[in-house]
Amino acid sequence: MIIDAHSHVHDPVESHLAALDDAGVDRAVLFGTRPHPERAVDLASLRREMSVLDNALAGRGNSVDGYRTAWAELHETLAAHPDRFIGFGSVPLDLSEEDIAALIDREVVGHGLRGIGELTPPAGEAARIEPVLAAAHDHGGLPVVVHGFAPTTAEDLRALSRLAARYPAVPLVVSQLGGMNWMEAIELVRDTPSMYLELSTANIIFAVRLAIREIPERTLFGSDAPYGDPVLARTTIERVTPPGEVRDRVLGGTLGRLLGIL
Repeated sequence: MIIDAHSHVHDPVESHLAALDDAGVDRAVLFGTRPHPERAVDLASLRREMSVLDNALAGRGNSVDGYRTAWAELHETLAAHPDRFIGFGSVPLDLSEEDIAALIDREVVGHGLRGIGELTPPAGEAARIEPVLAAAHDHGGLPVVVHGFAPTTAEDLRALSRLAARYPAVPLVVSQLGGMNWMEAIELVRDTPSMYLELSTANIIFAVRLAIREIPERTLFGSDAPYGDPVLARTTIERVTPPGEVRDRVLGGTLGRLLGIL
């Protein structure tokens, strides 16, 4: 089974399904999203959508009300295509520990989602995810996915590693290969047994090659669609790995076992 470990709700969903079909991807982890860059028709409309993303990554507009539309879109897409998508749910990080736990109980576990994410703590504030890890632990070790590209810093990645060590029963996935801090991300994931590294958004091919070589059992194929493309992301993995066990793990075997679907 080929599983894309990182994608966001598309509008319309048919464009996402077509991209998965083109890539030969069986299923995809699906995150809710507030920005929709795939709706843009020109530079001005793309700037509007990306400003929503910029605000989210800076920790602005992260109220529960701001998440409701994204939650609704996610649940609608999952209900329509349960055979293609694996739902993960995100929550605001600027709430009390009790409120975060309650939201995860209601919006993630209550809707039968398989994990939590993609979390987007502001730069320098990765420690905000600790209440999420505590709740994930209380629910049997739900996987947690954290944004890894900018504005995530090297110190944020180190903070994530320290937090992962406190909650070893919770799989903690750093997305987008840790962005420009990919070398440190590889080292931290390699040395922290409960961490995983998702490989989308790499701009240097040997970053992907080295990540898989260092941590073949904890690297995950992902596209970050619609920001990335499943065909290109899969081709990248296949370009740097020969056919066989390691490639099969990266393209879905590891994640399938982690989620209990293989």
